[in-house]
Amino acid sequence: MPVPVPRQRAIPAVECGQAQAAPAVGGPSKEEAPRTDDRNDHRDEAKNPTVGDDAATKGDRVPPGVSAAAHTNLTLLLIEDDPAAAPIVPGLIDSAGKPIRVRTARNLTEAERLLTDDVHCILLDLALPAPGRTADDDELAVLRHVLKLAPRHAVLALTASGDAERGAQAVRVGAQDYLFRDELDGRLLSRAIRYAVERKRSDTAERRLAEGKLRAQENARLERGLLPTPLLEGSPLRFAARYRPGRSRALLGGDFYDTVRTPDGTVHAMIGDVCGHGPDEAALGVELRIAWRALTLAGLCGDELLNTLQQVLEHERDDDEIFATLCTVDIAPDGRRAGLCLAGHPAPLIARPDRPARLLPYENNGPALGLLPGARWPRMQVELGAQWSLMLYTDGLIEGRVGEGRERLGQDGMVEMIRRQLASGLQGEDLLRAAVNEVRELNGGELTDDVAVVLLDRVP
Repeated sequence: MPVPVPRQRAIPAVECGQAQAAPAVGGPSKEEAPRTDDRNDHRDEAKNPTVGDDAATKGDRVPPGVSAAAHTNLTLLLIEDDPAAAPIVPGLIDSAGKPIRVRTARNLTEAERLLTDDVHCILLDLALPAPGRTADDDELAVLRHVLKLAPRHAVLALTASGDAERGAQAVRVGAQDYLFRDELDGRLLSRAIRYAVERKRSDTAERRLAEGKLRAQENARLERGLLPTPLLEGSPLRFAARYRPGRSRALLGGDFYDTVRTPDGTVHAMIGDVCGHGPDEAALGVELRIAWRALTLAGLCGDELLNTLQQVLEHERDDDEIFATLCTVDIAPDGRRAGLCLAGHPAPLIARPDRPARLLPYENNGPALGLLPGARWPRMQVELGAQWSLMLYTDGLIEGRVGEGRERLGQDGMVEMIRRQLASGLQGEDLLRAAVNEVRELNGGELTDDVAVVLLDRVP
C-alpha cells in the first residue's frame, strides 16, 4: 500500500469526524477552517488508524476473528477534480451509527498520497482524466488506473445521471457499484459505501478461498506423485503402508519409505525419517528415497548402500545439523531370512503365529546418516520363519503421549498395542489403520510428528 509522501504544498483534502467535506455552495464550514498543511495528520494516521475517530473508538482492541471495520470509523476517499462541485453531503454514517470520515483528492497523484491503510472505500468520478491519456482513449482508463493502484479497496464509480451503461461497464471492470451524481443523498451514499466495503471483503475472501483450494489441489497432486509405488511384481509377499504427515493440510512429511524386488527375487524394504517435518525435510526425504531405490536396483546393499546415501544427504542438505535415521531390510527369495541394517532408527517389529510380537535385535544399531563421517552400519542376519508379519515404522508412532501427562507410548507400549490388535484378528491395512488411530487417540488429538508404517506379510 503506498505511503503518504510529503510535498511542498498543502494537501487539498478534508477529513473530520462528522464527514463534512467542501460544501457545494459557499466556503468552509464554521466547524472546520481551511487547512494550510495537514501532511503531519495523514502521516500520524498511517501510524495510528484511531486518529480522527471519536472518543468511543480510541484504544479499542479488535477481538480475534472480528473485522477491524466493525470497530473503527469507515473512511471514504473521494477523487474529484472539482471540490466545489463535490457531491458529498454531511451526515454519512456506517451501520453502527458512527460517522464516515471523508478525504478529498483533486487528482490521482493526490489520491495516491492519501490512500493509506485506513481507507476503506474510494468514490471515483469517472470523468476524471487518467494520467497520460486523452479524452479519446478508454473512457474507463481512470477506473483501471485506480483499481491497479488500490487492488484491496472497495471502489464506487460516480457517473452522470442516466449513463447506466457506463456504470454497468465500470462494475464489469472491477468496481463494486456505480452511482449517479445528481441522485446522491446522504442516506443513499452511506448505504452504498457500506455495501461496497462488505462486497469487497466478501469477494476478497472468496478469491482467497478459491486460491487456497487450487493451491491445495496442486500440492496434493504433487505430493501424491512423490509417494512411492511398491515394485513387488512376482513376489508372494503382501504389502501395506500408512502415512500421516505432521504438517497441517500436507500429504508429505519428512518420513519416507519404499519397497522393491530385485531380479534375483530379493525383496528390499526401507523406512526413514529426516529430522524435522517441514517442506524442506519432505523434499530431502523424497531425494533419499529415490536414491535408495536407484542404488538398490543397481545392486548395492548394507553398509555400502548406507554409506552412499550418507553422501547424498551431506550433498543435498541445507544445514550440517540435518540428519536422517534409516532402517533397511533385504528379505531372501525364499522369505525365511533377512538382512537388517539400522542407522539410528527403531528396530522393526515381527509377529508370528506361534509366538507374541516382538522387536528385532537392535544391538548393532549404527549412527544416523549425516552425523559421523566414515561411519559403518553392520548388517545383521535375522531368521523370519515360514509365516510372519514384519512392521517397519518411524518414531512418530511411538513418541505420542499417553493421556494428559508427559508419558510416551514408547516401543514397549507399541508392541503391546500391536499384540492386542493382532489377537483381535486385524491384519494388513486394517491393522495399520487401527494402530495409527489408537496412537492418535492416546495422544489426545493429532500427532505433531510425521508417522509412516510399512507392513510386509508372508503367508505360505
